Formats: sequence, structure tokens, C-alpha cells
Amino acid sequence: MEKDFDNWDRKKKVINEETPALFYHQREIWWCSLGINVGFEIDGTGDNFDRPILVLKGFNKNTFLGLALTGRKKEGKYFLSWRNRESSGKCRTFASSFSRHQEIS
Repeated sequence: MEKDFDNWDRKKKVINEETPALFYHQREIWWCSLGINVGFEIDGTGDNFDRPILVLKGFNKNTFLGLALTGRKKEGKYFLSWRNRESSGKCRTFASSFSRHQEIS
């Protein structure tokens, strides 16, 4: 699969200039622009190269440890699946691999 590094490079310059300071808390799920990564690291999707991230631990006001989530059901000893009720009242199932955590800023 061909990765669109050029489009991500343009997008991240815009994100860097326009992103306001955000206030997050542990256990919240945020949509974060992860971009296109080299090799087999997890990529963002869609126009904003984003995906849902579970905030595990805040380090400071700009950086936290997050766990990338997927809406696809995954099974195995390193995967965890759960349901989350959104503010609209709709339940959504998420899954994640503990090997897919990363620092987000």
C-alpha cells in the first residue's frame, strides 16, 4: 500500500499553526491526528489522518501517553475490547493492542 507522506506533511503544518491548547483528562477518548508513519506503526485515517486515542497518563499540559483504538473487533492475549457510551447515548465497541501505545503531543 502506498503511503501519502506528502499530503500528511502539508496537513501537519496546518495543524501545528491552528491547533489551540486542549485540556484532557485520564480515561477520556480523543480524536488525534497521528499522521502517516514509517513501517508498521499505526497510522491515522481519513482527511485528518486521525483515530481515537484513550488517554492513559498525562505528563504535562501538552503531552500524554495514549493508546490507539480501533472500531474493529480484535482477539488475542494482547488485545482488549470494551464498549463506551458516547454523549449521544449510542454505545460503541472499541479494541486496542497494548503494543500500540505512544506519546502524544
